[in-house]
This record gives sequence, C-alpha cells and structure tokens, in this order.
Amino acid sequence: MIDAPSPLWTHDDADRATGGRSTLPWRASGVSIDTRTIKAGDLFVALKGPNFDGHGFVVEAFAKGAAAAMVSQMPQQVGADKAMLVLDDTLKGLEGLARFARARTRAKIIAVTGSVGKTGVKEALRHVLGAQGVTSASVGSLNNHWGLPLSLARMPAGAAYGVLEMGMNHEGELAALSRIARPDVCLVTTVEAVHSAYFSSTREIALAKAEIFEGAAPGAIAVLNRDNPFFDLLAGRAEENAISEVIGFGRHPDADVRLTAFRPDRDGGEVEAIVRGTRIAYRLNVAGEHWALNSLGVLGCVSAAGGDVSRAARDFAGVEAPKGRGARHRIAWRAGVLDIIDESYNASPTSMRAAFKVLAAARPERSGRRIAILGDMLELGDEADRLHGELVDELQRCKVDLVFTCGTHMRALSRALPRGMRAAHLATSDAMLGDLLNALREDDVVMIKGSRGVAMEVVVNALLRQDEFFKTPSDAAREAPVRKENK
Repeated sequence: MIDAPSPLWTHDDADRATGGRSTLPWRASGVSIDTRTIKAGDLFVALKGPNFDGHGFVVEAFAKGAAAAMVSQMPQQVGADKAMLVLDDTLKGLEGLARFARARTRAKIIAVTGSVGKTGVKEALRHVLGAQGVTSASVGSLNNHWGLPLSLARMPAGAAYGVLEMGMNHEGELAALSRIARPDVCLVTTVEAVHSAYFSSTREIALAKAEIFEGAAPGAIAVLNRDNPFFDLLAGRAEENAISEVIGFGRHPDADVRLTAFRPDRDGGEVEAIVRGTRIAYRLNVAGEHWALNSLGVLGCVSAAGGDVSRAARDFAGVEAPKGRGARHRIAWRAGVLDIIDESYNASPTSMRAAFKVLAAARPERSGRRIAILGDMLELGDEADRLHGELVDELQRCKVDLVFTCGTHMRALSRALPRGMRAAHLATSDAMLGDLLNALREDDVVMIKGSRGVAMEVVVNALLRQDEFFKTPSDAAREAPVRKENK
C-alpha cells in the first residue's frame, strides 16, 4: 500500500501560524493567491490591494477545487460546507504561514538579490541544486512583499534547499523580506543604477541591497560580486550584521570563485574557474559573459550551502535562459529562418549592454542582419533620456545593423542613431508591429528588450505567431509525425 503524501498545510498548523480560526477541518497540498493558476487542493489566500480584492474570487477558487480559503471577511454565496480560515489581515496571515514554514524546515535558505540577474541566477540554482536534493524556489518573479511570503509558504517541510528571489525599489523593503526568510546564504549579483528614480545615488542602491543581511540566520554566508565597485561596502555591511564569511566571485584576482577563462560561442560557452582553490571547467548553454560571471555566484552559493560544487558545474549544461531573459527561438520566416533572442521581461542600462553583446555574438546566416527591437528602460529618473541616448555607442561596437525603438525615452536613442541604423520609432510596442513584420527578412537575428511596463513581450508573441504563417507545406509535412506522436 502506498502512503498518501503528507499535506503541505493542515488547518491546525495554519491556525497556529496565522492566529486565525478555521471554520472546518482541511488539508492543503499548495498555496495560491491567483485563481488563474490555482490547483485543486490549494489553500486560496484572498489578498487585498489598492486595485484588487481577492475576496471576489473565493467562489471561483472553490469551483476550481480549493481546499480552503484564507479570508478577512466571509464572502457571500459560499456554502457552510466550504472551509474558511478567518483572520483580520490576509497579508499578515500569509506572512505567518511563511514564518511557520521557515521555522519548521531544515532546508538551507538561499536569498538572491541584485540590480540585474536575480531571476536567471535563481533558476540556475533551482536546476543545479534540484539534482542534489528537494529544492523549493520562487516561481517566476515572486520577489516582493507578498511574493516572497508566498514562496516560503509553498516550501515543503522536508526540502533540502530553498531559493528565494528578493526584489526592491525602495529603501527598507529588503530588510523586511530578509527578516521573514532568515537566509543562510545571501547572494548579491551586482549593484547598478537601476530604480535610480527612487534613490539619490548608486551608493544608496548598494545600501538598500545590503539590507538582505539584516535578517540573516546565525552563521550565514554572503556571496558577493568581487568585481563590483560596492563590494567593500557590501562586505562591511555583512560583517556588521554578523555574517560569518564573505565569498567573492568574478574576475578579480582576490575572488574566491574566480573566472580564469571564458570561450563564448553562439549558444553559450566554455567556462574555466577556480572555486575556492579547486580548478573546474564546465559548459554553459546560455549565451553571454554575464551568464558566465553569474554562474560563479551560483557555484559560490552551492559551496556555501554545503552542496556538491563539481556536480553543480556539470549540471550547468542543462540550465536554460528563462522566458523573457535570454530565451532563444528559431522559427520559420519567409524562405528561411528567424532567430529570436527574447530579453523582453525587463531592462536597465547594464542589462541592455549585456544583451547587445549577446546579439553581437550571434552569427546570422547568409544575408541575415542583427536587429535590436528596444523599448523604454523605466525608473531612471531625470537621467532617463541621457541614459537611453548613450546606448548608441554600444550598439555600434556590437555591429548591430538595424534598431527599432518605442516609448517616450527611446526617442532619445532613435535620434542619436546613425541614419543607416535607424529603422523606426513608435509610441508603443504594438504600434511598431506592422513596420517590423514588413522589414524582417529571412536569416535575421532579432533581440527584443525593454522594461516590463513597456510590454515588449507583445513583439515576441507576434513574431512567434508568424511561425505558422511562414511555414511551407514541406515544413508542415516534416513536422506532422512529430506532432502526432506528441499528442
């Protein structure tokens, strides 16, 4: 007889964790705040925000199989046979679940923050540590005041590792998250002029990133970018918060995890490094030197968490770039193919330049061109137009052939571009689709990037939909057996 899996939450534990009261006994296998992605057996948490109220979706949650609902008010049209966990504040209740989950686990908790690279590093840690033990990690970019507690509340008690992404754009936000997570390992990927609309200087951003140490568990280890100019500041703040050890990573000669060679190619590259005295070589199948450097931070975290570094390095070959953060697509286009580099999720001056280098490393076939499709970088304050315009130098160095732009601030870049590189500037991402689809030729390589608020994924999705339009009958015939087998 096979034993049923243990529930993630029971009404008894949840009542203790939150201080609330369950109307009926219940057991839940997961936690959800969104009925669009809820699964049968989940506890639905009805959060309230300035523009939404989850209590309006409780009926839908139960219709989709929710085991119970955490509410601050009893919703109408829900029968007495449905289990409710009632309390005053559902966000505080979610935080209570998170703290209880953290207290009951022996997992090594790794917290990841930084101006760029957080989600890619988090996903790489999920992959390499997942081969070594049960690993729970934040889904997508659940890294804010409700995303991090949700990620902890979803962590099984028996997990070996927990990987939590922490984001911020204001002072004080990381400190609050760190006190909930109490990380054993704190990784700061880098500090750059991102969210500068909310800070007076990059140094202020570094100080805000250093808040990750404020809630760290006793004996915690910090993993820091040794090449970043704010390394000493971060290391000093780590010491002030009783961090037991600092592991530096990068090219710096004093880095504990040091890059000694990187041989890039179209799909990634070969990495050689010295990891705390041990030479190691491994393959990356994601493109860009920034991935090579961030992989060192990942290995530093694996070492700090007591994992097998050599095995993690070997497993890097299976790491893929997340959607919107370097994911690659190769689709049928006219009489040939179109290579798409999807960097649509977010953008900053630093990540823009890194993406241009990835585009530069691409090798278009035959008469194909390198094309950048760029949307505004947001939250840059009064310097926004200048920072957009200055991208022209890197685009030229990277031999980009053609640049499409959209948004308010990208107009500054469009005006700075040489005439031969300037394709079109439109107000929004969807407004550029007509010009773009007409301009793209077979064998072009296109890179799409912009801040989340500019919705550059609209361009990616439009290009991917064109794949079926441009397939020839022979293409369809070749793919038919594969599609039939995969049904």
